[in-house]
Amino acid sequence: MFNKFLYLLMCLFFCVFEFSAQEEKSMTVVGNQEGSTLNVLYRNDGLGKVYASSRGYGFLYRRGKHITGKTRSYYEIDFQGLKHPKEVKVVGTAENRKRYVYGKLNSVYLFRGGIGIQNVIFSKADYKAVEVRFSYSAGPVFAFAKPYYYQLPNYNPQTQPTEVRFNTDSFTQDSVVGKGRFSSGFAEAVFYPGVNGKLNLSFEYASYTNLIRAIETGISVDYFPKAVPIMARNPKENLIVTLHVGFVFGKKWF
Repeated sequence: MFNKFLYLLMCLFFCVFEFSAQEEKSMTVVGNQEGSTLNVLYRNDGLGKVYASSRGYGFLYRRGKHITGKTRSYYEIDFQGLKHPKEVKVVGTAENRKRYVYGKLNSVYLFRGGIGIQNVIFSKADYKAVEVRFSYSAGPVFAFAKPYYYQLPNYNPQTQPTEVRFNTDSFTQDSVVGKGRFSSGFAEAVFYPGVNGKLNLSFEYASYTNLIRAIETGISVDYFPKAVPIMARNPKENLIVTLHVGFVFGKKWF
């Protein structure tokens, strides 16, 4: 899990340098051209964010509007896959070597909504400077828990493989062929409603003032009154705290 987190971080920073290089090449005129004047207030903005967290990966859409010169309000919609810290993929005994997570009860996905405020801490002094912003938000969260199915050995090649949920008493790693189909378990999925809060710190570096290019990092806290089960032989979770870092891209307009 940690190696995947580092790999995505490297990809994010590569995107940052690539966008910066393209913007510097394209910015040949500075004057009254749109996006080339610092003293212009764009009242609206829309952005997307792809990010890696300490418990999975996700993407976000945010729409903002200025309240004052340095303060904007926004709403956002967020989707993230949630993994348990003890998840380890192993290789099954099937001929095509299907990988699966031993002991997993549910595949969990988080759907968040929120409203928030973003404040500018340090404004840009010129085009090559970085603007630092701090934001906070709160809203509802829904955990979508889809049962995780396993394929067991099937000695009749003319029938479909047997798929079952994890059984603490009878399962061993040798008894599992591999992971079940992704479509299995949707009819048994359960929603867990809760509340979410976030704190973010973003570093905006776009050369044009009407574009948004930023690295954003922060912390997210999700609380569920009814605990969410993810792994067998581990406690269900009411409180989920994750750290995240992501690449933000978008545009501003009047």
